[in-house]
Amino acid sequence: VQLQASGGGLVQAGGSLRLSCTASGRTSSVNTFSWFRQAPGKERAFVAAVKWRGSPTYHADSVRGRFTISRDNAKDTVYLRMNNLQPEDTATYYCAASSKSGIYSKYDYDYWGQGTQVTVSS
Repeated sequence: VQLQASGGGLVQAGGSLRLSCTASGRTSSVNTFSWFRQAPGKERAFVAAVKWRGSPTYHADSVRGRFTISRDNAKDTVYLRMNNLQPEDTATYYCAASSKSGIYSKYDYDYWGQGTQVTVSS
């Protein structure tokens, strides 16, 4: 499975962005698509996840109510809508895919996109 992320950029605090992650290859093996982020000097952290089949979505406490993950199976694409962005959201955002049952740990994910930079200015 190959993942291509896009949509990052520079935005002022309070602004919005939408990230996209398009999958190709053997996507039938994937259970979960997620977004993680990594700020300089920090560990890669879970942001949000969506089951590829079925409705459940999961969001980290730090983004719940501001970020929304969604999917379009017909386009093999997962989105992360980010509203009310704050400087602490500045990070490189990675999409990931998992064929395992876990959701929140980076070690549950088999495939990673290249990352897209989100910078929020105050």
